[in-house]
Amino acid sequence: MKVIFLEDVKGKGKRGQVKEVPDGYAQNFLIKNKKAEPATKGALSSLKGQQRAEEKHEQEILENAKKLKTTLEDDKTVVELTAKAGTDGRLFGSIPSKQIAQALDKQFGLKLDKRKIELAEPIRALGYTNVPVKLHPNVTAKIRVHVAEK
Repeated sequence: MKVIFLEDVKGKGKRGQVKEVPDGYAQNFLIKNKKAEPATKGALSSLKGQQRAEEKHEQEILENAKKLKTTLEDDKTVVELTAKAGTDGRLFGSIPSKQIAQALDKQFGLKLDKRKIELAEPIRALGYTNVPVKLHPNVTAKIRVHVAEK
């Protein structure tokens, strides 16, 4: 019997997949527990419509990420931060990704999740630093962060 999986079933299929499974397994487990539905013409056409809508939504997210990348990588977009530092230019403490995200929101009105900022370790020195930001699996931008002395 052909079924359309409504959710992931370990070892059998992923959500949205159409597969041939034994009749008893389909009737007694998959359909009964609402993990799958029979693959009728109507169900297949609605599945195709859902997949097209998801593709369109993904495309919109990718376009928004590309626009945000151009904004972040613009020469005027430099996040300015101040911190106390010693005589050798090393900071007392450090600047984590959370502080960068807050400064980006305050200075440019761009809300960015701190988890998207891929800072290997917090900034511990004065000056300019390029910080990578993962906006989308296919789009990575770089923010310029300038740390000045208080």
